[in-house]
Parts: sequence; C-alpha cells; structure tokens
Amino acid sequence: MGLLSPLAAQTRNRVMFDVLIRNGTVYDGSGARPRRADLAIRGDSIVAVGSFANAGAKNIIDARGLAVAPGFINMLSWAVDDLIIDGRSQGDIRQGVTTEIFGEGDSMGPLNAEMKRRRLAAQGDVKFDIPWTTLAEYLSYLENRGVSPNVASYIGATTIREYVIGLEDKKASPEQIAEMRELVRREMEAGALGIGSSLIYPPAFYASTEELIEMCKVAAEYRGKYISHMRSEGNRLIEAVEELIRIAREARIPAEIYHLKAAGESNWAKMDRVIAMVERARSEGLKITADMYTYTAGSTGLTAALPPWALDGGHEALFNRLRDPETRKKIGDAVRTPTNEWENLYLAAGSPERVLLVAFNSNSLKPLTGKTLGEAARMRNQDPVETIMDLVLEDQSRVGAVYFMMSEENLKKQIRLPWVSFGSDAGSMAPEGVFLESSTHPRAYGNFARLLGKYVREEKVIPLEEAIRRLTSLPAGNLGLEGRGLLRAGMYADVVIFDPKTIADRATFEKPHQYAVGMHHVFVNGVQVLRDGEHTGAKPGRALWGPGKK
Repeated sequence: MGLLSPLAAQTRNRVMFDVLIRNGTVYDGSGARPRRADLAIRGDSIVAVGSFANAGAKNIIDARGLAVAPGFINMLSWAVDDLIIDGRSQGDIRQGVTTEIFGEGDSMGPLNAEMKRRRLAAQGDVKFDIPWTTLAEYLSYLENRGVSPNVASYIGATTIREYVIGLEDKKASPEQIAEMRELVRREMEAGALGIGSSLIYPPAFYASTEELIEMCKVAAEYRGKYISHMRSEGNRLIEAVEELIRIAREARIPAEIYHLKAAGESNWAKMDRVIAMVERARSEGLKITADMYTYTAGSTGLTAALPPWALDGGHEALFNRLRDPETRKKIGDAVRTPTNEWENLYLAAGSPERVLLVAFNSNSLKPLTGKTLGEAARMRNQDPVETIMDLVLEDQSRVGAVYFMMSEENLKKQIRLPWVSFGSDAGSMAPEGVFLESSTHPRAYGNFARLLGKYVREEKVIPLEEAIRRLTSLPAGNLGLEGRGLLRAGMYADVVIFDPKTIADRATFEKPHQYAVGMHHVFVNGVQVLRDGEHTGAKPGRALWGPGKK
C-alpha cells in the first residue's frame, strides 16, 4: 500500500507519529528486494512506509544499517505454560517472534474436570492453576494476564479425543464422533485456527484417519486449517504424508506438516519423495504446506521410545505395566525390536549416545540432566532400554529428552522450499528462576536467529528477503491472520529491527539457556517490548482469532 498521499503533505507540518523508524533497510515480508525507507506507527498500526525527513514522533529510532521487518510468527510454540509463569516471552522476543501459535495435538482446551485433574497432577517445575475450560478462555486468560507476544491456537485433536473417549485405545463410536464434531464447532466459532494432531503419541495414535477427517470437515466450514505431527516421520513417512494429503482432500481443508523431517538415517533418502508428493498435491490445487525447526535433533519424552499399547489408559496405566515384571519384559522387547507399526525414537536415534536427557520432575534424578542415555545407563550399570523404563517409572513422567535423528543435507533442502515456514517446537523462557530447574533444546532460544545467522548470512542457503517472507507473510497467510505478516499501511505494527551482520543463536545442547544476539528492537501492536536488545517489560500481546469467530 505504501505511502499515503495525505501524510506526504502533513509531513511538512511535522506531523506527530507515536513511533518513527528512520533510515532502515525495509524488508516488507513479501519477499521483494529491500529498500531504504522510514516506517511510521500510530497506535497499534503502521501508518505508512516512505520518507518522513521532516516528521516528528514521540519515539524516533535510527535504524541505519539495520533490517526492519514484520514480526516473526512461531508456527509451533510450546510456550503455553511458560507464558503463564513469565509473560515476557524472553527467549522468542529476543529473536523477533511477535506471535506464538499453539496446538500440536494437545491444546489448552476444551478441558473437563478429569482432564484438569490429570494436568495438575502431571505438572513438574512449572506449576499453575487452571481456571479456564475452553481453548478460547485460555487465550483470553493469557491476554488479560498480560503477555508480550500475540497468541493463537489450533484445537488439539488429542484433546478432543481425550475429552470424549479418555486415554484408552478405543475406536470412536458414531455418537462419540458427533460429540467431537460439536466440540470442534464450538471452539471454531470461538476463534480457534483449526485442528492440530500429533499422531505418534498415545492416545492420538489410536485415532483413525476417518475420525480426523470428520473433525476437519467441521473446521473447514469455518475456513479452518489442519496441521499435523504425522503418524510417522521415519519408517512409514511416505504413508504418513499420504494420510495427510487424504485428509486435506476429503475434508477440503488446507493442511500443514509440523516440523518436516525424515527421522533416522535409514529414512533420510525419503525426503526427495516427500517433497515431490507435496508439490504434486499443490499442483493439483490442494493447499499443502510445512514448517520446520533449524536443528538436526528433535525433542520429546523418553516415552516416545515405548510402544503405544504400553500407554493405553494413560501414564498411570503405563507405570503399572512397568511395575509388572512380565509386562515390563514385553515392553523392553518391543523397544529393542525394529518395526514399522509405531515410531520408535530410541532406534531412530541409532544409539543411546544420541539421546540426551534434559528434563526430570524428581530432584533425585536432576543430576542426570545433560547426560546421554548411554551415560546414564553406564552410571546405573544397566542396559539402556532398562534405563528408559526405570527413569520413566522413577520420575513418574515422560522424561524430557533430545533425539539426534536428522541430516544437515535434508535440513538445507527443506529450508530452500518456498512453502516451508518455521516453528521452534519449544517453549519461550528465560535463563532464570524456575526455567533453570531443567535443561531444554537450544531451539527454545535460537531457532529463528539460527536461520538468519547460520543459514542465511553464513551459508547463504536462501536470501534474507526470502527468509523473512517465510517467517512473516507466509505463515500469516497460511493461518488466515489478517493484518499481520507485512509492513504495509493499515497493518498491525508488529515490527522487528535487527542487525543482519550479527544476528545469531548462542544456545547449545550443552548450554541451551542462552539468549540469541543481534535483535535490537521489537514492537508488538505498536508497543515496544525490546529496546536496544533489552526487554522493556511491556505486555501488549493479544489473543488472535481464526476466521470462524462469531
């Protein structure tokens, strides 16, 4: 939209803006080449992009030598708990993330009384009350409490299934499907983005494709989307992509692959076929996209190494099975046995030395934080599979772990794809207080800065303007977030200012609690939350709603 003509005349009279960003190199989010320009903000909106040499403002920032871009959108955020404890979102804000998207299979609503009880009982270092019931109430709760970034969420397909069926391995009846559809309808009308699934994890694993299609059909009525941690990212990766495309086709809904990857060295060669499948579907008119993180290691629980039947009925049922010698032996044998029937991340990593232990609830186990599974097994004079089962049972949790499973070559190949955006698949925390009670994956502090530093500046995998498009207008368009993702007059003033020459991640697997560097200023809805690299304490974030909100 560019410069508005009335403002051009008003600049002669030193029109006052709230914020004037001068002399920056503007990357507008469209992928176009950057240009030197000023950017004016009034209230929560961008007023114009142009030249305002004679204009005044309450806050004038000289951005000479710096990049000015739309705020980044984190397509897969797990800051759902962190933002309750610390609404500043330090780890992500300091990388330029102004919008957090939740809902990978599990969402913060809808919840019934039993689900609330289980969630409260399962809390580890981070503890909080649950005064909300619906997903929309949770998002409003965050906004009212005060958070620095904007927030939005998919409905977790797992959450819907748990609400209606529980944690057991059961096929949904027609009556239960109808109840699921009604829950989806309510949340879509309240502003959810669509349906999110995570199909390697029980109880999501127990859901049929048809169950997912029925929920997605309702979401599609409200212009919602489907996004999925697919049923396999390894041995049955091709079949999993086929399932996602089928859901998109039969439910007539756009679909996105969460954290695109080929996990396990024996599966790395499948990535070319996956890309071809997606591009063929796109050429046929299906809206298929993907997101990714910028590391060759993923992170989840040690329970992801256990067969899904072991979790039939939930974690309490798993703990009981691990206490029973006969059943425990069956679980251990299943972990050691290669299979295509379920996703075994222990075998996908290839070695217990490629599994890093990062989060325990129990103080007695916290000394193992930062050790590999192999190291922990040797310390205990145990077989690694026995150690997995013992740690889960002793900690009474899934036990947070990092699995090294992907190839750098595929990572770069994925970054080059024009339909791939980015998500951290992590929380947004600070290197202080309760957050230091556990380790984490470095993507919690470095995912976006790593893209711009390592893969854009250093390795030149894609140009900066294309990277910014994939962090901004691409995800905003995929999500249907109107008014976000571009630096244009009338858009919301989510704006970041950074140094392309110095932006970089500092977090490592050994020392993950380290902020990224190079981000100078961040605005959310026109309010400055980062000034000269330091958080201002401002919390202007809003709950953003999907297109179906009534």
